[in-house]
Amino acid sequence: MDRDKPDAPLDLGIYGRHVRRRVEISDIVAAVLSLVWVAVIAGFWLFIGISTDGSPGFNPMTFVMTMVSILLPIGLIWVASAGAKTAKVMREEASRLQASIDAMRHAYVVQQQTAGQHVTPSLEKQLGEIAASQKQTESAIATFTSTREAGESTPPSTTKAALAKKPPETSDEQPSLALGTPASELAKPISIAEFIRAMNFPENEDDSEGFRTLRRALEDRDIAKMIRASQDILTLLSQDGIYMDDLRPDRPRAETWRRFAKGDRGLVVAGLGGIRDRTCLALAGGRMKQDPVFRDAAHHFLRQFDTVLTNFEANATDQELVNMGETRTARAFMLLGRVAGTFN
Repeated sequence: MDRDKPDAPLDLGIYGRHVRRRVEISDIVAAVLSLVWVAVIAGFWLFIGISTDGSPGFNPMTFVMTMVSILLPIGLIWVASAGAKTAKVMREEASRLQASIDAMRHAYVVQQQTAGQHVTPSLEKQLGEIAASQKQTESAIATFTSTREAGESTPPSTTKAALAKKPPETSDEQPSLALGTPASELAKPISIAEFIRAMNFPENEDDSEGFRTLRRALEDRDIAKMIRASQDILTLLSQDGIYMDDLRPDRPRAETWRRFAKGDRGLVVAGLGGIRDRTCLALAGGRMKQDPVFRDAAHHFLRQFDTVLTNFEANATDQELVNMGETRTARAFMLLGRVAGTFN
């Protein structure tokens, strides 16, 4: 059967003639062997008859045994011939059945590919419409849920401070002494862009900009605590082969980050636990239970991240919150927060 033409019908007439032509070979071989055996028996009795004088009378038992010895080998020859024919027929049928199955499989694959070519453009169009609608929804949410007051200018993230820190409270009864401004107050605060870059850490040893932003982040006392805690926990996770670049979490909405920063817990912030990798969750959960050093480092990191997020949320836009959620530090927070039940 031609496999390139799966719909071609089987020619049963050709199949029958083909089988009969092959079976004739077995018949010829069996006939030749039978004739040879008969010739051998005839020669044997001929020689017996010539050399024997005064043969005894007729004995029925001798006659039966003689006929059995003559006919039994001939019967075995034709049984073997029939078995050979049956084996050949079965092989032919198995081969043709396999060819039919292959042809049907090929036809099914071609049909599915043809159907898929007709369906794919429609699916791509629907997916494109869904993606466009989602982007419009996110833009609308970002517009209406922004915490900036009306009329307030929006400084770029490269100049706007990352954390909103309250000025130290002074008592009216005790005036402040003019002893000069501390060096920490004179230093330029780290910007939002630098803060997000520092949370993602340098890409490699040649990432000079990443190291610069990391040094800038370590100059801020509050951010430095969180960055060092993140370094510790990322190092511990890497010991189990868990790397943040391998995770593909669900992207949390900016509103979810804001509600968590404001103290909301439960279902409204469950979107932050968007890590779906069961292997990483199982490894992190097992180590959280069995390794006290890992557990203490994880809880310390979660507290530091929560503190910094509260101050960062007050100054960040929705898009900046979403960008922060894509960093390695934020992914570690989402992983450990889900393992520790922080989002429950």
